Amino acid sequence: MFSRFFINRPIFATVLSVLITLSGSLSFFTLPLTQFPFVTPPTVQVDCQYPGASADDVAQSIAAPLEQQVNGAEDMLYMASQSTSDGTYTLTVSFKPGTNLNLAQVRVMNRVNLATPSLPDVVRATGVTVRRRSPEIVLTIMLNSPDDSYDQLYMSNYALTRVRDEMLRVPGISEVVIFGERDYAMRIWLDPDKLAGRNLTAADVVAVLQEQNATVPVGQIGQASSRAGPSFQIPVQTLGRLSTPEQFGSVIVRTEPDGAVVRVRDVARIDLGAKTDEIVNKFNRKPTIGMAVFLDSDANALETADAIKDRVEKLKADLPKGIIAEIGYDTTPFIRESLREVFKTLRDSILLVSVVVLVFLGSWRAALIPLAAVPVAIVGTFGAMAACGYSLNNLTLFGLVLAVGIVVDDAIVVVEAVEHQIAKGFAPKEATARAMELVSGPIIAVGAVLAAVFLPCMFLPGIVGSFFRQFALTIAVSSGISTLNSLTFSPALAAVLLRNRARRRDPLTWLLDHTLGWLFRFFGWGFEWAGRGYVRVIRGLLRWPLVVVLLLIYAGLIGGTVRLFPRLPAGFIPPQDRGFLIASIQLPDSSSAERTQKIMDD
Repeated sequence: MFSRFFINRPIFATVLSVLITLSGSLSFFTLPLTQFPFVTPPTVQVDCQYPGASADDVAQSIAAPLEQQVNGAEDMLYMASQSTSDGTYTLTVSFKPGTNLNLAQVRVMNRVNLATPSLPDVVRATGVTVRRRSPEIVLTIMLNSPDDSYDQLYMSNYALTRVRDEMLRVPGISEVVIFGERDYAMRIWLDPDKLAGRNLTAADVVAVLQEQNATVPVGQIGQASSRAGPSFQIPVQTLGRLSTPEQFGSVIVRTEPDGAVVRVRDVARIDLGAKTDEIVNKFNRKPTIGMAVFLDSDANALETADAIKDRVEKLKADLPKGIIAEIGYDTTPFIRESLREVFKTLRDSILLVSVVVLVFLGSWRAALIPLAAVPVAIVGTFGAMAACGYSLNNLTLFGLVLAVGIVVDDAIVVVEAVEHQIAKGFAPKEATARAMELVSGPIIAVGAVLAAVFLPCMFLPGIVGSFFRQFALTIAVSSGISTLNSLTFSPALAAVLLRNRARRRDPLTWLLDHTLGWLFRFFGWGFEWAGRGYVRVIRGLLRWPLVVVLLLIYAGLIGGTVRLFPRLPAGFIPPQDRGFLIASIQLPDSSSAERTQKIMDD
């Protein structure tokens, strides 16, 4: 018999359980910690800039050709685009959950390359970027100047050159986006009246700047020679690209027949400033630069957030005097608290089960066997979670909480069956063998039924399936390990630990009998009385089985379900208060404002 093999070899059964526990313990430290499973579709973002274009121009000249080519990419779910009045175009392509993000990026990039020849020249010159993007923001980093010693332009440039690159080196980060970014740019404000007076157009000025603002390699004078005599080699350096307002202002736009020249400063005002001033960020009523840190789809949110905070603390030492860095928005405290509460629930459930088992069985030896089976099944489940690529989240931990009761039940069945055989006068080892002959079948049947209930949930597709899949695997694996324990480890412990209570007792048993013996006897008497009453009630109800079972119980449950189910609120996940509020306010353009005013007047 299968169980007799382990009853005769308790060390082998113990080693088997230790290996299961050890594999789960090592896997526990590699599991990501998240609030919910990774169900967010992986996304790839396409960005480009069309300077000076309106939102309609961007939609017609950029959005149309790009979206026609990208649409229909393999494993793509949907895509969303945004064309703004500052000439910015953003396309977000969402893929099926589980899609390799690197492969998805390559697919989008190949389709973007097909549309590139149809884009305007200035867009091709500035480039089209295709990057991976996780929609989950783990936290935001704020740079601000409390004493207003630095403006938003300087802080934006500092964040771009000194902070963003440091953050991208932190493992687990997919992208760092600067909100309110104000890149340095040479701004040339053309005067239409001065252009018209000199018979010039804006295109003439742009063409001249593109022609003269370039790096031109002119080579060198002379060349090294092996012949006798001196040889000279002098590299020639030119001015190259322009970098100051004075240099741009000195560019000659046109030369008149009389020798007079028209320079850029004659028809324009030139200054070095922000490329755009349309976005203003404030934090605690002070101008600020915000950096949103996006998480990789398979990263550990808590470990990544801790690494980011450590990196920010190190960067504070190099910040200019007058600039401070602080965390503005952080999602990890809620995740920490929710997981901490679930861990507390798991701890309390194990303690409660321990007390109940001790009270029911009335012996520390008998209670030790179920309590030893709990960590093996619970910790061993972590190994299966790591093998399947799952995470420690509210669903998997809640499944472990429910599994504690299932695990203890299997071990209790073994203990009670063995004690029943010991009470008949058999030796502990023989009593265990006889008991396992009786309960092995029911234990296997219970494990098979639980597997038949939960394992089909692992094949549910889509986002909903991702939720049920992790919950079902947790209970199914823990139940399977519990079934294996009940056939191997629990009977081996029972044969070694259990004794006939009528014989000489050990000191701990003697102490429990003299301190809590009255509680055990009172509970046993009450439980026996309740059991006899329950049997009498059931025996009386069995006289009318059809009326009681079908009409009263079954019909009542169905009626209650039909009546109460429509009243339950519907939702994808349970609503939870995270303690923050996010509001987005966007001012309308001039045409929208005119239509709104007209509607209000009417």
